[in-house]
Amino acid sequence: MTDTEYLDEMPLPEGIRSRQIEGVNGLCMHVLEAGYSNPERPCILLLHGFPELAYSWRNILLGLSRRGYHVIAPDQRGYGRTTGWDAEYETDLRPFFMLNLVRDAIALLAAMGRDSVAVVVGHDFGSPVAAYCALVRPDIFRAVVLMSAPFSGPPPLASAVDGPDMSELLAALTPPKKHYQRYYCTRSANRDMTEPEGGLARFLRTYFHVKSGDWSGNSPFPLLAWSADELVKMPPYYIMGLDDSMPAAIDGDAPDATEAKRCEWLTGSDLAFFTGEFQRTGFQGGLNWYRCSFLADHDHELSVFAGRTINVPSCFIYGEKDWGAFQAPGALETMQNTACTDMRFIESIPGAGHWVQQEQPESVVSAIMTFLQTTEELSR
Repeated sequence: MTDTEYLDEMPLPEGIRSRQIEGVNGLCMHVLEAGYSNPERPCILLLHGFPELAYSWRNILLGLSRRGYHVIAPDQRGYGRTTGWDAEYETDLRPFFMLNLVRDAIALLAAMGRDSVAVVVGHDFGSPVAAYCALVRPDIFRAVVLMSAPFSGPPPLASAVDGPDMSELLAALTPPKKHYQRYYCTRSANRDMTEPEGGLARFLRTYFHVKSGDWSGNSPFPLLAWSADELVKMPPYYIMGLDDSMPAAIDGDAPDATEAKRCEWLTGSDLAFFTGEFQRTGFQGGLNWYRCSFLADHDHELSVFAGRTINVPSCFIYGEKDWGAFQAPGALETMQNTACTDMRFIESIPGAGHWVQQEQPESVVSAIMTFLQTTEELSR
């Protein structure tokens, strides 16, 4: 990636600063931070998912800093104004392996003079990064908040017995379908989303809309099994038509001009910023995370932690209208009962969808603060 000196100023609320941190595990990492004036403040690390940015935490940064914290939100590897990663499809994927993303987080804190944080918070694909941070280095990450994507633990040491391939089962349905994560692994996905018919801004506005609480089609419920007949009950942004691109799969549910204008949590200025950033970088960096999740070598590396649990205090926050909490049948229960041994609570935010920290920032800040109050000895 190229340097960022030419970039436009970010539309940040007062009290948040943007800066580049050199020497972060081979990266020059872009971070947003608030509450930075007092180095004695306890620290909170916020990790975004796909397709978001540090900017997605803009209102959370302020909310937590006003309650006495130094809050840091990086553009993670593959995103935004962080540089030093390869955006090509043919790149070596090992830098995007989960444990290297954990290394990124540790190296960032070290570069900023922090030896630990009161809590690491991860949303969407940032949730498993936060989970592995807490699982691998509980001395640094002393509590964890997982958002929208439940963590069911590391993969087992032994590979599962071969069975029917889910891609084949979905493709055999009438009409034939495919899973969005498999689509995100294809060579065409980046171009499909960067250069869609109707433009990138329309695609992003539609993608944010259909996964939010604003879209009337979101009424999630627990699925009974990891089966094609159950998975197909999810919306088309999860289970797509076999020949669809993501823009094509969701375009019929695009918000009209009135709906878009009425959206307070994603303003025209916010959308313009996301559009400009992804127009510049593309989506391949984030898509590479999905590709890694299907690699045997990646699972093999993580399986060294098979059977290990997250033992630091934890909680889970998700939007009431977010399918993300239910897309992997049984994961929510496994996280609560097995993968996390000190799960303090699970909070469903009324009216919110997948982008819960953008849609309902005050409620998310309140939930995080409630959690931190249960871990007072760790947060100060």
